[in-house]
Amino acid sequence: MFATAFSHLSKSAFTASSSRPANKILTRALAAKAGQAEVVLVGCGAPNRGMGWYHAVQMLEGRCPSASLDYIIEPWFLGGGASGPGGPEFKEWADDSTSKYGTVFGTSVGDLPDPAQPRCALISGRTADNPRLFKECIDAKCSTIFLEKPGAPTVAELQLMKEQAEEAGVGVLMGYNKNVCKYVRKTREFADTIPGSHVTFVSNNAYENTPESLGECFERNAEGMLKNMAIHELALLVSFYDVSVDNIESVTADKEFSSMQTLAGPSGTEFTDFDKIKFTIKTKTGKEVSVAADRCGGTDSYATVTDTNGEEVFRYWMPDEEDKATVQTLQAKYPTAMPYFFTQDPDYVTVKERVAKFTATGEEAEGLATIGIAVETLRVAEYLTPLLMEQL
Repeated sequence: MFATAFSHLSKSAFTASSSRPANKILTRALAAKAGQAEVVLVGCGAPNRGMGWYHAVQMLEGRCPSASLDYIIEPWFLGGGASGPGGPEFKEWADDSTSKYGTVFGTSVGDLPDPAQPRCALISGRTADNPRLFKECIDAKCSTIFLEKPGAPTVAELQLMKEQAEEAGVGVLMGYNKNVCKYVRKTREFADTIPGSHVTFVSNNAYENTPESLGECFERNAEGMLKNMAIHELALLVSFYDVSVDNIESVTADKEFSSMQTLAGPSGTEFTDFDKIKFTIKTKTGKEVSVAADRCGGTDSYATVTDTNGEEVFRYWMPDEEDKATVQTLQAKYPTAMPYFFTQDPDYVTVKERVAKFTATGEEAEGLATIGIAVETLRVAEYLTPLLMEQL
């Protein structure tokens, strides 16, 4: 229940006899107004670490005008993890957010009151929990669900979620923000001007190249690199390059670039995954495209275009020079946050604003991946992983 889950918040903020917020909360300054989506963030994660937390920050700061973040559901840090690592920091942030914005926190989607405006759930929890949370959000009268990648642990589960949403008449859009990135658009546009050109999408993270750092990464992202970090690039291939399991003619790993390790995570359990991988896909319809991903490659992503001689003729970075000033400002404001939050900051805003506007007004969410794209993307990830592992 909302009231019992937050004994550390002001008692005046909740009614004692109801799971619904009291009138004071319902009329808070941030409550969704006509023309806005009532957003429920499901799975916030730790401040400065969780993607859900950064989504929350952007909405609370008013950077997505069609989105009103009215509820945050965080079962772990408000439950079993409250006194563990990250728990006290989450409590401090939750108290501050409630004080500043009146945002209501809780531990269960099932405790939500009926929506006051069209409701959008932004699910950003653990991938393994998504199928359950997805169904709970449908039951909580969400008209739209914004689902973070990859959506579900397996293709079968994601396909079932797609069918559940269709049956309930719920729209589902995916958090594949690179589909709307400037560097992707500019690269594709340039490649179209060069006959026979070849595009390579390069994704980097800034983990330390140590067994401890990568082991923690492997355990926290146990679905594996192709279902996690590189899933954005696979979504680009599915969306723009006719890549599907049925249309893949061949996949070739770059053995010189790629690396696969078996490492112990913090729990002591061992995980085998790529710490970096590069591969080229050829389709049966004659298209060819490459992807490279490096867990320890730095903070920036980019794409290149090469001509028929293999010479690089174009490269565009994310962030570009125009966006680097924003990155520096955000780094100063949140010095301990994950660096990739800032390089992709404007794209996260664009995606959420389009989803929220779609929820509130029905306006098409241009360029965003649907759950149908997500199902095929996950199919591609499951198909490629063993093929690439066998080649290394």
